[in-house]
Amino acid sequence: MVRLCFCNFKPLKKILVIRFSAIGDIVLSTPVIRSLKEQIPGSEIHMLVKHKFRESIETNIHISKFHFMDEHPVEVLDALKAEKYDYVIDLQKNGKSSWVRSVLYARHYSFPKLNFKKFLLVYFKIDKMPKVHIVDRYFEAVKKLHVMNDGKGLDFFLKPQEELFSASEIDFLKTTYVALVLGATYYTKRIPEQKLEEIISHIKHPVVLLGGPAESTLAETLAAKFSHAVNTVGKTNLQQSAHYIKNAAVVITSDTGLMHIAAAFHKKIISVWGNTVPGFGMYPYMPGEGSILIENNSLDCRPCSKLGFDKCPKKHFKCMLDHNARYIASVTEQGL
Repeated sequence: MVRLCFCNFKPLKKILVIRFSAIGDIVLSTPVIRSLKEQIPGSEIHMLVKHKFRESIETNIHISKFHFMDEHPVEVLDALKAEKYDYVIDLQKNGKSSWVRSVLYARHYSFPKLNFKKFLLVYFKIDKMPKVHIVDRYFEAVKKLHVMNDGKGLDFFLKPQEELFSASEIDFLKTTYVALVLGATYYTKRIPEQKLEEIISHIKHPVVLLGGPAESTLAETLAAKFSHAVNTVGKTNLQQSAHYIKNAAVVITSDTGLMHIAAAFHKKIISVWGNTVPGFGMYPYMPGEGSILIENNSLDCRPCSKLGFDKCPKKHFKCMLDHNARYIASVTEQGL
């Protein structure tokens, strides 16, 4: 008589995905998360992310458990060790994420970050970057698990409108309007105030201003100048801003997190680029038809950074100031 022992049987594949920050990068990780969950039977996906960015991912239906940290993953080390992960997928690939991989003793995989090629492009204007979106580079991290890109794009899961808005705000979401994103982490990635004024002045439909508390004064100034500018800045959380994005006819945005949320909803996006370039591989991923990249390719100083600065290093900021606001407004109106 043969006896079968299932005492060590472990059908569940427990997988930790690491992506600490920021909003856009976390949203860009969602195709990998979804594909892991759907293509590995019985998998349970956990995620390690900074607490301040939890709004960008906590509603994701493919993630079973979150580990939220403030500054360093040592804060949640005991909890991570207790999970006994089968695999760690590192989509951050820095010193802290490498430390996590080293202390968990699980099989781990990462992706080609291409920092040296970015260095060559920024400082020597030698472009060796592959013509591959970072989402597709992320999938290199799960290639050995036989997980493939399903081609469905980005995910961003919304809470019900009724939980977030009043009845009048919900009614407004049904109107035809343009969403205009004011903020970005760095000054050299933001659309300047004078350019924002020019764009708004040439748009006839309502323009919903989106951004965080740092853009509150700017939004108040714009709303005071233009009666069709609707100020939500500093009055909404990320989920509410995402609803405004989802229901907009067109989204005008710089290279920032809300741009990627707009791509998750397959919106028509007018993305306005400053010191960074789409060549870094972080342009809108699978946006709606008719989306347009607007960038100044006549400058030999661009890109001046892979992230951004608090002021233009050349003091002219032509990468943003030379954009044709009338053209931006025109292509926006054509999408309405």
